[in-house]
Order: sequence, then structure tokens, then C-alpha cells
Amino acid sequence: MRRRVVVTGMGIVSPIGKSLKEYENSLKEGKIAIDRISFFDPSDLAAQIAAEIRDFNPADYMDKKLARRQDRFVQFALAATKMAVESSGVDLEKYKDRTAVLVSSGIGGLITLMREKEVLDSKGPGRVSPFMIPKVLINLVAGMISLQYDLRGPNFSPVSACASSLHSVAMGALLIRHGYADVAIVGGAEASIEKMGIAGFAAMRALSTRNDEPKKASRPFDKGRDGFVMGEGSGILILEAEEIAKERNAEIIAEIKGIGMNDDAYHISAPRPDGSTMSQVMKLALEDAQMSSEDVDYVSAHATSTPAGDEVEARAIKMVFGDRAKDIRVNSTKTFMGHLLGAAGSAELIAAILQMRGGFVHGLPNLDDPDPETEGLGVADKEAQDWKIRNFLKNSFGFGGHNASVVVGWYE
Repeated sequence: MRRRVVVTGMGIVSPIGKSLKEYENSLKEGKIAIDRISFFDPSDLAAQIAAEIRDFNPADYMDKKLARRQDRFVQFALAATKMAVESSGVDLEKYKDRTAVLVSSGIGGLITLMREKEVLDSKGPGRVSPFMIPKVLINLVAGMISLQYDLRGPNFSPVSACASSLHSVAMGALLIRHGYADVAIVGGAEASIEKMGIAGFAAMRALSTRNDEPKKASRPFDKGRDGFVMGEGSGILILEAEEIAKERNAEIIAEIKGIGMNDDAYHISAPRPDGSTMSQVMKLALEDAQMSSEDVDYVSAHATSTPAGDEVEARAIKMVFGDRAKDIRVNSTKTFMGHLLGAAGSAELIAAILQMRGGFVHGLPNLDDPDPETEGLGVADKEAQDWKIRNFLKNSFGFGGHNASVVVGWYE
């Protein structure tokens, strides 16, 4: 028996909002949080801009002692999880043996790693923190959530670079669908705005160097795009089996209807140029949902603002939707908050659900000169517009060719 999987809670910590309401308002208003890096002096870097969360106080969400022992990415996840659990109203004590936790990250505790390297070099190995390894490990983000809520179901952290958190959503939904769990806490967290992280991505020529115009640097689908902008944050969702949510009279926010996963098997960072595997992963999600492209009104694109990636994704979406591609809407939330790497998929999924429920699609304010490949594709206007969404596709693609796509829609 295939159980239906629904969303009952969401939590967000992002550069454009640390509550669902603030996040939604920022999407409507077109708030861009990208600016010159303030966490350290970036003047010797090729890329000197990022989307930072500058006013995050972990003590607002957790005990100060607990916060001190966690890397920033785990702090983000614990904060977003607290919001998601509270918004869902689920009694986790009741379902503790049947609650899965699948929360991931692309890079993990990079900030801690580099700080402890400085301690090692300046003060010697005896001064390295005993909390260094637990703070760095990616799987400890899921482990810490389980420790906080005494959750004893399946617990792990899928890692697939920038597809990590959407894979976490997909795997959590599959665990519920096939009876391995009744509830799942899913999503991702990332905090990699650190000098080594920026330098590494810049060395790959993956980052935008539009340092003099940070608000215009992230420009998905625009002909003048020159790379992505680093962001940080966490997006967490509460998934439940339909019967569990109905039994407790929960508000059902959305339904996870279809899941697609595959790999480009082409290059460590570049997408397969013909768009065949990207289009296939969307088709797999539609097939799993027992839907056709006619049932979808909106695509929340991965679209990182890199020259190759956006072009191929636009091509792939047109391959899926055919002549109807002009009648849907396509956007990318990275316009406003940069690329959250391993947390991008879940944070953007939350943005897409908010748009569906709010009856709008956010704009693409930096889309001045659309890429020729977007011809025939319903790319969003510069400003938010009213738009009725029955179901949507959310895409995430990661280094290594990792592709994930989910179909999400209203619960009926």
C-alpha cells in the first residue's frame, strides 16, 4: 500500500527572512540580501559578496550552552526545526519511535574546521576543541535534532552537494510512503561563508565577481550572469503520513506527490549539455505522481546564475513541457538570497509552497536580458505577479551530476 505524504509544518532561517511571514513578504517585495561580505575581510578574493544572515542569535532558539557546542549550520537547523515543529503542532513524543530525521548539508562545519586549524597552527594540538569533530560532521545535524526531541526512527543525512536537502525531502517522503516512518523531519542547513569556502568556489570560477553591484550579481536566466553567489541558512519541513495528519486534525499545507532522482554521469560540475537527464528527472517525478505536464503550473528552478547550468535547465524544462512551456511560470529564489548549497532545495521548496498557497510567483528583478534559451519558456516577470498554482515541480542539481525533482501540490 502506497501512503500519501503531506506537509504539515515548515521552518526557515534565511538571508531574507527568519520566519515564514517575513520570508513570504520578502519574496513578494523582491528583497535582495546580497552584499559585500562582512564576516571577514574579502578584499583579496575574486568574489567578495555573499548573502549573509547578519542578525541571527542562536540563543533565541536554544540553550546558550548547546549553541556554543554547535557549528553555525547546526544552529540554523535547530532553529528552523523548532519553527517547523511548532507550526505543525505535531506531538513528537507520541511518534518518537516512528519519526525519521533526514537533514543534510553540502559541506557541513567548514567554519569550525578552519577556526580549529588556526588553533592547531598557533597553539598546538592540545588546544584543539574536543567538540571539533562532532561540530564538523554533516550527519550530526540530523543527530542533534534527534537528541533534542528524543526521536528514534531512521536518522541520516543524504549528501549530494546542492541537491542534498531535496534528496532529504524525497527520502523522507519515501520512508513514510512505504511504512518505515509515520513522521519525518526533512531539509538541510548550510553555513559556508568562510574564506576558504569562497576561495575554493572562486578558484573553480563558479562565483559571480560582480563585486561592485552585489544586488545585481545573482541573475538566473539572464544573459549577463557570471556565476552564483554564496548564501547560508536552513529550511526544514515536517512530513506526515496522510492518516496521521488527519487523525490529529492537522492543517495540511501541501502534498508531496511525486519524486524523481537520477544522475548526469557526465562531469564533476558541469551539467549534461543536451538537458536529457535533467528533463528525465522531471519526467520521473511526474510519472511517480501519476501526472502529466498539463497538471503543473509552475517550476521552482535550480537556476544558480551560472552560464551553463541555467541554459541547460531552461532547455530541459522545455523538453518536458513542450509547447505549453510558455504557459507556465519559472523562477529561481537564488535571485534574492544566493545559493544555499546543501540547504537550497528545501529552502526553495518552502518558498514554492508559500507561493502556491499565496497565489503568486515571485519576480526575477535582475532578468534584464533573457538568455536566448528561455525563448518559449514562461520565465517570471521582474516583479511578483498573481498566479494560480495547482501543482509545481521543484528542481535541485548538484556537483557530481546529482539530480532531484519533486512534484508538490495542494492536498485534496
